[in-house]
Amino acid sequence: MQASFSKIGLLGRSQQAGLIDVLEPLLALLQEQNIEILLEDRLAALKPDHGQRVATRDEIGAYCDLVIVIGGDGSLLSAARNLARHETPVLGVNRGRLGFLTDITPDVMQRQIPEVLAGRYEAEKRFLLDAEVVRDGEVVARGDALNDIVVNSGTSAQMIEFELRVNNSFVYRQRADGLIVSTPTGSTAYSLSGGGPIMHPSLNAVVLVPMFPQTLASRPIVLDGDSEIRIDIAPRNRIHPPVTCDGQVNMTARPGDAVVVRKKPHKLTLIHPLEHSFYASCRDKLRWSNALVE
Repeated sequence: MQASFSKIGLLGRSQQAGLIDVLEPLLALLQEQNIEILLEDRLAALKPDHGQRVATRDEIGAYCDLVIVIGGDGSLLSAARNLARHETPVLGVNRGRLGFLTDITPDVMQRQIPEVLAGRYEAEKRFLLDAEVVRDGEVVARGDALNDIVVNSGTSAQMIEFELRVNNSFVYRQRADGLIVSTPTGSTAYSLSGGGPIMHPSLNAVVLVPMFPQTLASRPIVLDGDSEIRIDIAPRNRIHPPVTCDGQVNMTARPGDAVVVRKKPHKLTLIHPLEHSFYASCRDKLRWSNALVE
């Protein structure tokens, strides 16, 4: 049967332990399928005799019709921010811990990847967020995220004061350790640890989760995914709050700055095996009970 994908890029973090144990059999599997392979430059050093074309992450996104990310969710989050603009589908092979996004494990890789290559898979769209730090009417920093944008004090036992506006409507003035702006994808990550709700990935929604707010009445708010969210850092703050995107991209705001968050125009396409289930992932990763205990 002719493969659904003919040009596949392999991405991953070369310093991750055990990566070569997945990379070698995966390369052999794809070569058996007569797939053209592009190997990310940072992975090439792991296997000097790989014999494949080496390319940067952006080159892989522009050229390939499927990208396989080897690693945990952190590896896929990093890749997603580069690949979304190319609209290149992404498949994750899990070498991390939780693996909500990278749902193929090495022990089933030999069975599930050929199924995907034969066209037996599910494709799922996930939206990302864009964040801008605005100072005196000028954008001074930009970032994007698949999981979440977080504005926080950056120090323990200190709060920041900010005002929240949604679509130019004032919501509240808040003193807290910070604020998490999460997509449905990120609702099972940092947002969940902050008391936010779990949202199904298909929802067009974002959730705002205050981090240790001063008032007990402050609770998470779920908004339409197309909302524009503006977080104004009060001028009387002494802290320069960091703004993080997926916990990986860092910007710094100053008192008087605004952090503006909007939906990104490009979406990420995630590829899953046919037996993939979001609820099964929740049961497995979050240790939900599968049966009543009598």
